[in-house]
Amino acid sequence: MTAATGYVPVSSEAELRDLLGEPAARSVTKERPQLHQRDREWLAASPICLIATADAGGRCDVSPKGDPPGFTYIIDDRTIAIPDRPGNRRADGFRNVLANPYAGTIHLVPGRSETLRINGRARLLRDAPFFDEMIVKGNRPRLALVIDIETIFFHCAKAFMRSKLWRPETWHPDVLPPHATIVKDVQDTPETLAELQRHYGPSYEDLLY
Repeated sequence: MTAATGYVPVSSEAELRDLLGEPAARSVTKERPQLHQRDREWLAASPICLIATADAGGRCDVSPKGDPPGFTYIIDDRTIAIPDRPGNRRADGFRNVLANPYAGTIHLVPGRSETLRINGRARLLRDAPFFDEMIVKGNRPRLALVIDIETIFFHCAKAFMRSKLWRPETWHPDVLPPHATIVKDVQDTPETLAELQRHYGPSYEDLLY
């Protein structure tokens, strides 16, 4: 125990296992090295994924990527590609991949509490023949993240069940101020609040592609 705080750290895997116990056999054996037909069906239905990366020093980033369902392109049973779309151009995850070529993804299907997890070696492509198959509203991606699959498995539904994420009666978006207000509060921006409100207003959708 840290005397000053009362915090009790976990410092070894043995201690972790003592706290959590051993995983069930089904949890251990569910990892696969390549896509199953059910994985393909899930990716075809998924309009969004979260991509986790880390830089050479281990500092992490998680970034969402979304498009019409099926936007994750399947190159073959061991390789997927995720197109990039216009964004803020920070490229945090992409810069991480250049320094540390690994990525992990969680693919969601709205209304489903299970998720599909894919981990593997990652690389960036600036062009490939399959880019033509990732065109949306006339927008051909300038970049794609390619992941060579090392492990893939379905993650259980408990987190989504606990959070009641997909139950509309639990949604209360108005407990938080509008995004323009949040940006003005947390950032030192030259724009006025009114200018930010216009930027994040209805015309913001025009920037998607």
